[in-house]
Amino acid sequence: MGVTASGMSGDRSEPPYSALADTVLERLTAAYGAGADPQRAESARAYMKDVAPFLGLTTPDRRALSRTVLAGTPRPDEADCTAVALRCWRLPEREYQYFAVDYLRRNVRCLSSGFLPVARRLVSTVPWWDTVDLLACHVVGGLVAADPRLRADMDRWIEDDDLWIARTALLHQLRYKEATDTERLFAYCVRRSGHPDFFVRKAIGWCLREYAKTDPAAVREFVARERDRLSPLSVREALKNIGP
Repeated sequence: MGVTASGMSGDRSEPPYSALADTVLERLTAAYGAGADPQRAESARAYMKDVAPFLGLTTPDRRALSRTVLAGTPRPDEADCTAVALRCWRLPEREYQYFAVDYLRRNVRCLSSGFLPVARRLVSTVPWWDTVDLLACHVVGGLVAADPRLRADMDRWIEDDDLWIARTALLHQLRYKEATDTERLFAYCVRRSGHPDFFVRKAIGWCLREYAKTDPAAVREFVARERDRLSPLSVREALKNIGP
């Protein structure tokens, strides 16, 4: 296990101590707060189906502010990343969670397999596609690629009643290309093919469509074989770029 598992006293919801996180959060809340735009915040909140309040920062402005926040800060270790992420998730406005996702993406190589329970908590807390999909592709996917033993965790996640955990399992290989575990990918799609939620059905189609860029024949053959089980949405998304 990495720092995360041993450094959080059995409670992965409590951020470990990190002087770097203290610095980052102090700068972050000051910079983001000063850039807030209440009118744009209301529009963003409505667009994102009221999942959380927003500060109203545009993406270019937010990224520029983030560069200022991180200027001169050292490379974090796993405890720093854990503290930054969990503390950002405690703040109400969504842009702080976007900052945390970007921070984890940038520093994913600093994370051990012991970070996976933290990633799960982030996926399942205030969940919506805007944070879940990036965590799935860039953080969870990176952890599993670095430690194939975590595939067993993905096998459990795909069975989870939480649709966002299942969606993460479906999407974690999205960037793997030739390294994709095709047998596992197709098995996951079949396993959740009857799921009633749009976001799971869409994820099935998305991960198949993405893998079709690497092996279109395999995806076409899989869809033909399993068409009766897959939802029309999943089929349509899977074949979007390669045809029937």
